[in-house]
Amino acid sequence: MRINPKVSAGTAIANNQSVFKRFNPEQPFQYTFIDGAYARKFGNEQHIGRLAAFFAGLAIFISCLGLFGMASFMAEQRVKEIGVRKVLGTTVFNLWRLLSADFISLVMLSLLLAKPIAFYLMYNWLQHFDYRTGISAWIFIVTGFTTLVITLLTVSLQTIKAALTSPVKSLKSE
Repeated sequence: MRINPKVSAGTAIANNQSVFKRFNPEQPFQYTFIDGAYARKFGNEQHIGRLAAFFAGLAIFISCLGLFGMASFMAEQRVKEIGVRKVLGTTVFNLWRLLSADFISLVMLSLLLAKPIAFYLMYNWLQHFDYRTGISAWIFIVTGFTTLVITLLTVSLQTIKAALTSPVKSLKSE
């Protein structure tokens, strides 16, 4: 039965109980609220969602540390190349684009591999529910864009730092 939202829950339950007892006196009156039923039914999924969000954040943090380390290593390995390019007149933006291109291509490759797998896993997981939603393309577009932005922000610090370093320092060591 549905309770009128304008009536208090206690009053509505008492009214429903009296109607129920009038038509079926030998059965006990039992009731549940739909929000409680949904909480019991989907509580496990909510818990898994919170755990997945925590571990996804942790994985993103660890991967950003790895990206930062790789960008630092790459910039250190290419110090002389950066110095020569700066002496020959390249701009900071062109150096940033050159140094970030390797990382962007790796991220794009990983997105091309991960998106079909993620779609397949999400589709199979949603098949276990009686009422389910479809999987929209915008989810994959937003996550791909967010991944690229996080990658660029992580890598840009080291690439811009390397691009702004004086070419005299990098070429003087030879």
